[in-house]
Amino acid sequence: MSKAKKLKLIEGEFPFREAKEILFNVFYTKINFHQRNNFSYKERFGKEDPTAKKRIPALKKELVKLEKILNEAEAKDKRLIISSEITITLSDD
Repeated sequence: MSKAKKLKLIEGEFPFREAKEILFNVFYTKINFHQRNNFSYKERFGKEDPTAKKRIPALKKELVKLEKILNEAEAKDKRLIISSEITITLSDD
């Protein structure tokens, strides 16, 4: 195992519309990734990809939470402070 490396993906304070666009793009891109993988997996193996089967509903559930946060921010005319970090560790598997 190697030491974990950290990358900042999103860092800053954003007006509602920018925050919404950034965050929805991140979630929709990840959902689309799993949907494409699931389609490919079905074509090759005749069944759903087990990872996609778990991750798509989990990501959609997080989107519902995000919508609530964004609705609150919009209603209160608040800016959003967003910090997102990716941690990468190389595996020996």
